[in-house]
Amino acid sequence: MAYQNITASLSPEDVQEIKAAFATIQAKMPFLVTLSAEERRNLFKMGDKRLAFVNTSLIAAQSNKDILPASFDVEEFVRDYQLAATLTEVLIGLRQLTEQVDDTLMAVGSEAMGSSLTVYDYVKTAAKKTPGLKSLAEQLGERFKAIKKKPAKTAVDS
Repeated sequence: MAYQNITASLSPEDVQEIKAAFATIQAKMPFLVTLSAEERRNLFKMGDKRLAFVNTSLIAAQSNKDILPASFDVEEFVRDYQLAATLTEVLIGLRQLTEQVDDTLMAVGSEAMGSSLTVYDYVKTAAKKTPGLKSLAEQLGERFKAIKKKPAKTAVDS
């Protein structure tokens, strides 16, 4: 669907239900971990390109258990592979949802900012003739003072 002006709202009850759904998701996956940056760096990564390698290795392990050491747990390997495949499916859905929420937030934020700029323009104009609006116009104008204070980029002579 093409982007259109967004007219929507979420009730406090809807927000609570969404948060409850997050809690449900986390409760269904109590095994989730949080890795440090160092732990992430040190782990093997199984992306799409390595999925075929892992799948073939799994088939080889299941078909040739006699060549593996007794300490190698083929069933644990199967569980890890199946969980990785399932989590990949879940992650795809979560990423799609996150992208939609992010895009919607950007669009509605832009709409709100555009409306705010319109209000600011009207307040500035009205402040010239309407008592009591000057301080409001100055308050709204504070956002633009920070922009004006940034040094201008200068071209480097070549």
